[in-house]
Amino acid sequence: MKKVFLSLLVVLVGLFAIDRIGGMAMHWVNRHTQDILAPKFRYISEQVCEDVVMIGASRCHHHYVPSIIADSIGMSVYNCGIRGSENIYSHYMSLCLILKRHRPKVVCLELMNLDVMHQAAPFTKLAYYAPYFGYSDSADSLFMLGGSYWKYKLSHLYRYNAKAVSNIAGLFVNRQENEEHGYVPAAKNNVRLGKLNYVDAALRPDPQKMLYLKRFTDLCRREGCKIVFTISPFYCRVSSALYTPMREFAKKENIPFLDYHTPGLFLDHPEYFRDPNHLNDRGARAYSAIFAADLKKVLVND
Repeated sequence: MKKVFLSLLVVLVGLFAIDRIGGMAMHWVNRHTQDILAPKFRYISEQVCEDVVMIGASRCHHHYVPSIIADSIGMSVYNCGIRGSENIYSHYMSLCLILKRHRPKVVCLELMNLDVMHQAAPFTKLAYYAPYFGYSDSADSLFMLGGSYWKYKLSHLYRYNAKAVSNIAGLFVNRQENEEHGYVPAAKNNVRLGKLNYVDAALRPDPQKMLYLKRFTDLCRREGCKIVFTISPFYCRVSSALYTPMREFAKKENIPFLDYHTPGLFLDHPEYFRDPNHLNDRGARAYSAIFAADLKKVLVND
């Protein structure tokens, strides 16, 4: 029995050592990689100092050109969009990382249907934020909600699992060459847009996601940040009722709501789109100029 106990102890100590050494190694990788996302996470958690921050998923990441917006509104701008971050839980995480050390004057949240609608696995992409476990109590509460808190608490190595391969690759290939204050043009491809689809429906909101949209809003206000909601163009026609839950929430909370999808902005310019969900660089620059002019009006009238 004693031998079994000692053998088990040796195994546990060995696993602990491997985890901690592996965690330190992946921490170093995460600090030095030039992959797409890790440098942005480093920036928003340690260096962001701009007056205006854009928060959202891939559509934010690829649609807002900070230099164009900054020139129009006369304020510094950083695009904090995280490609693949998926929904409001991730955006709340990004906000927590930013507010840990910086209070921007304006927070612009790029919304889409997944931010409020039901999903089978809504917490999957929170793994992108795991390297910053322990950085913010508010962010860590979402790990608890998503069921991964104790995995990250116990294993330092597991915190780097989600982007391990791409981060290691980023030690050898610099993927930051086209980066501009967080904006990265959508990669070119040969997708044919085809005939315009029409979505005639309203979103059925998930009450828990709506709760976190409220928490996002309240946190901004508590820290003295003005909040603006925006929805950038899709290559798709939609019913005016599609964004009703978001629009009603914004009205109730007195939040400016800049919707460019429902009116069909750029539907007459298919050459501005990389695919039905994303603008290409030409489209992003045209859109950023329009958005900047509208944001300026919002800020002037505030």
